[in-house]
Amino acid sequence: MTKEERIDNIKRISGTDVRKCMKCGKCSGRCPAFKEMDIKPHQFVTMLAKGKIDELLESKAIWNCFSCMACVERCPRGVAPAAVIEAVRDTVVRMQGKNGLKAEEIPPIVDELIPQQLLVSAYRKYNK
Repeated sequence: MTKEERIDNIKRISGTDVRKCMKCGKCSGRCPAFKEMDIKPHQFVTMLAKGKIDELLESKAIWNCFSCMACVERCPRGVAPAAVIEAVRDTVVRMQGKNGLKAEEIPPIVDELIPQQLLVSAYRKYNK
């Protein structure tokens, strides 16, 4: 996959229009993991817009994000930095070959305890 394809894929997965970001930093100010992040939420959006994908893929922040969506709630323009971070995280996981959820790996007891809609959602999310 080329760099441009990877950028387009992250934008598609996140569903975020990075051009809407006005770089106010409110999302980062609200982030509970701010101190542990080497790249802040607003910087993820900016770096994706500028095509700096390699730095994002190597970031430690993708593992520190709580996915609490506080950044999304705070954004005055409706940008979703958490969605961008999650899309980058998913990309890294897929590049490492750890993507995939196989039906035979699900214990039989799960079928009794978990709604089928949840399982279908997990398949869709993790097998792209």
